[in-house]
This record gives sequence, C-alpha cells and structure tokens, in this order.
Amino acid sequence: MVTLCIPARLASTRLPRKVVLDLGGKPVVQHVWERARQVRQADRVVLLTDSEEVAGIARGFGAEVLMTDPACPSGTARMASVIDQLPGSSP
Repeated sequence: MVTLCIPARLASTRLPRKVVLDLGGKPVVQHVWERARQVRQADRVVLLTDSEEVAGIARGFGAEVLMTDPACPSGTARMASVIDQLPGSSP
C-alpha cells in the first residue's frame, strides 16, 4: 500500500499561514492535496498537521487528517511521529 503524506504546518517561518492562503479560490493545501490524489500509485493521501484550523479546512474538502505534535521541527519529523498510524508499519 502506498500512502502519500502531506505535512502542513500553519506556523511556517518563511511564509506564515502559507497552507491556508487563498490561491484561485482554494487554500494552497487543497491544491497540494488535489494533485497528490492524482498520483495513480497512491492508495491513500493523508494530511499531517498540528493545527486544528488546518485540520478543519482539510476535512472540509474531504482530506484525511492526522494530527501531529506542534513540537515537530520539520515535515520529516511530522511524518515520523505518525508512522505507526499508517498501514504496513511495525507495532
């Protein structure tokens, strides 16, 4: 099973709130999610966030969301923190 994970941090330092900025009538995170859903090899697309605001927006357009710890310093750390919740992970 192939799972694509999209880390989405609201408090980005270079462009704060980037993931919820409107781009052509949709938040940036929705554009990313829609493109990820087009990957034929992907069985599952999961949005990883530490923000209830981002989670609510994402669920509103149909995304599966996993909440992560706000202390995660990077997208890689965000993915590592939820790996046990994904199919094929070791107990």
